[in-house]
Amino acid sequence: MKHTLLFLFSTLLSITTYSQFTNVMISDLHNPNEPSIVIDPNNTNTLFAATNLNNYYVSNDGGFTWSEDTLYSSSYGVWGDPALMIDNDSNLYFFHLSNPASGNWIDRIVCQKSTDNGINWNDGTYFGLNGTKAQDKEWPIIDRNNGNIYVTWTEFDSYGSSNSAHKSRILFVKSTDSGATWSTPIKINKVDGNCIDSDDTTEGAVPAVGPNGEIYTAWAGPEGIRFNRSTDVGDTWLADPILVDTQPTGWDYGIPDISRANGLPITLCDLSGGPHHGTIYVNWSDQRNGSNDTDIWMKKSTDGGDTWSDLKRINDDSAGKQQFFTWMTIDQTSGYIYTVFYDRRDYTNSLTDVYLAYSTNGGDTFTNLKISETPFLPSSGPFFGDYTNITAHNGVIRPIWTSLYNGQLKIWTAIIDASTLLSINDIDLNADFSVYPNPSNEETYVSFKLHETTNISLKIYDTSGQLVARVLENKILDYGKHIIPISLEKYNLKSGMYFYTLRSDDKVVTRKMLIK
Repeated sequence: MKHTLLFLFSTLLSITTYSQFTNVMISDLHNPNEPSIVIDPNNTNTLFAATNLNNYYVSNDGGFTWSEDTLYSSSYGVWGDPALMIDNDSNLYFFHLSNPASGNWIDRIVCQKSTDNGINWNDGTYFGLNGTKAQDKEWPIIDRNNGNIYVTWTEFDSYGSSNSAHKSRILFVKSTDSGATWSTPIKINKVDGNCIDSDDTTEGAVPAVGPNGEIYTAWAGPEGIRFNRSTDVGDTWLADPILVDTQPTGWDYGIPDISRANGLPITLCDLSGGPHHGTIYVNWSDQRNGSNDTDIWMKKSTDGGDTWSDLKRINDDSAGKQQFFTWMTIDQTSGYIYTVFYDRRDYTNSLTDVYLAYSTNGGDTFTNLKISETPFLPSSGPFFGDYTNITAHNGVIRPIWTSLYNGQLKIWTAIIDASTLLSINDIDLNADFSVYPNPSNEETYVSFKLHETTNISLKIYDTSGQLVARVLENKILDYGKHIIPISLEKYNLKSGMYFYTLRSDDKVVTRKMLIK
């Protein structure tokens, strides 16, 4: 079924200088939440995103602007838990739960495919159908060497049941024909969980591919976080999954003013060919330090998952604050690790920022940076979903998250590039670069502070990426604060959105500006 794409421009203004990264509102329609995002490795300007229950978004300019549509095309129904994947030929796969007219609610996992950048979608194929059992929280990965698609998820005998006879388990399937057909599901956990959808339920399996085609995944449940692997493309698995961490307070926890929160794990493997090639990482959150001190954690394995490192705390704030809803990715061109999460380190109430933590040394150390421009104040009414997400390739990093402003759920991304992350030096990007007034209809000003004599360029681009003004070009400026007036008439800046880019050597930061 063909859908007409509605072209949307983000209207978020860069009204504060506390984040050095341009934020783009992807959508505020249909109460979006629980986002997924992927970047096309063949063209990093092309990104896809999706949210509950059946919304999807396309960007062809690196995430600055997005089109939006709703996925109605599957006869099996579309019922949330969006998880996206792109294959080697830039085909897009949208995995989701089901709600068929003839069948039962979430009785299977559905995979719909688009071969034309999300304009058209097939009816979809499915797996996991097992009578009235519920199939939930799926996640896919592709082996880019052989094209195989692997998916892990949770099967419930009866979702939400407190009957001790009802169990949950982790299942695995694969497709060797680009999603046209699927193997018979295999159970890969040993100790089943209950069906309450809480700490003693087995959930959170996210698959990863190893350097020799291994398949890795970890999940949370009654035994803490357990890890399993297959070395024969998923045909057989370890009979006794390996303990990664006890996760002492469990994966289901409370966060003030969030209706539901969890610390389910994410599993990754470095395939970059760099010094940490083959290292497996598991990232999660929990409240082992107290219900008022949720933290983001990671362990890694350098021997295929047989043994695991000491616990690494990723957030670098002092104790007693909340960090939650983590997701992690690896840029497989560099091996750099990027983690996104909500963070309340700067507040005494429920005001919430979004942070990025990144590591260039295999997870030995992490640098934390605030990436949201404006904090938001959530409430326990709106459902935020069960996860955030992040994607990265060839130095292009795009997180995605849900926020709440004035009772309206919104989905955001941030424009982040590795060169900016690795070069926060002579310009204090956290606080020193601002554009004001914003919006403006007359003269505008750019303000920044230098910590030493520096070669500076200041340029203005429109939303298509076209250069429209060279305000400063390789200008040597002295230490101190600088305020640059910009005449809208001189540079012929008409009504619309613009991006002001300040560059110092290889250090770049961008602010958005709306001209009325």
